[in-house]
Amino acid sequence: MPQETNNIKESLIKSPRSRKNLSWISIASAKKTEIEFLRKKFNFDLKQLRLSLSNTKSQRPIIEENGKYFFLILHFPIFDGDNIIPAEINFFVTKQFVITLHDDNLDILNEFFNLSRKDPGSLLSSKLQKPEILLYEILSKLIISCYDILDENSIAISEIESIIMDGSHRQAVDEILLLKRNIINIRKIMQNHKNIFKKLMVIQKTPLAAEKLKEHYTKLIEHSKTFWEILDNQREMIEALDETNQSMLNFRISDIMKTLTMFSVIVFPLTLLAALFGMNITGGMPFLNDSNGFWIIMAIMLFGTFLMILFFQKKKWFK
Repeated sequence: MPQETNNIKESLIKSPRSRKNLSWISIASAKKTEIEFLRKKFNFDLKQLRLSLSNTKSQRPIIEENGKYFFLILHFPIFDGDNIIPAEINFFVTKQFVITLHDDNLDILNEFFNLSRKDPGSLLSSKLQKPEILLYEILSKLIISCYDILDENSIAISEIESIIMDGSHRQAVDEILLLKRNIINIRKIMQNHKNIFKKLMVIQKTPLAAEKLKEHYTKLIEHSKTFWEILDNQREMIEALDETNQSMLNFRISDIMKTLTMFSVIVFPLTLLAALFGMNITGGMPFLNDSNGFWIIMAIMLFGTFLMILFFQKKKWFK
């Protein structure tokens, strides 16, 4: 049993049928001290240990086996404010130990670890005493928690739809861009999970694998497929809303341009007549010496404007 620190904690998952206890060691924000402890205690590969440092982030999932244990890196989406970011979890799985190294912000993992300490009998791995079953339970908790993020996406999609229908198209643009970016990030994080779960079924060649493991890890694969299908539907919905919002924005801009164009055309006769009668010519200018010249010119202007309005009305351009 390791000496517990603020970063290293252990949960003994005892079984009423066996003297051997399964152990889950949880390490949060692993630094050199924790990595050195794992190296001395378990003689894990140094390269894998370096990948498990809290300041080292893997860009892809990894699964490796060396006969005595297997090493696994997976990412799960979490919220950081309004943005989705990947939370990394590293697993070392031996015959008696499941060791997880993770960031502090993985609340669901911390909650499940605390449950394993308070009520180990509620875990399936307590009855079967198999590290691969404990690994399954941890992965199951993590992937099921991801459905909460999909629920948040669905709520955001409904809110964006309401914003678009209310006519707040500029606000909708910002909301749509944020959600599209989050969906893209979730897809990048979760795209390889199904293949990783399939590889786990092959790697774990224990007698239990033929019976229980296949059943349980098949559930993980089904969860992964379901998650991906929902995510695809959400991507299609947000793209449809984006197209709708863009169409309404374009229509609004076209309507504004139409109004401005009609206004400028209607005003054109007035501008033309004002320019003609404003020329500084003393001879030959009509109505120059007429006492009612101003009103005659105004009448001509208004008549020209009336003709333009009548023309637009006939063409049904006001609709």
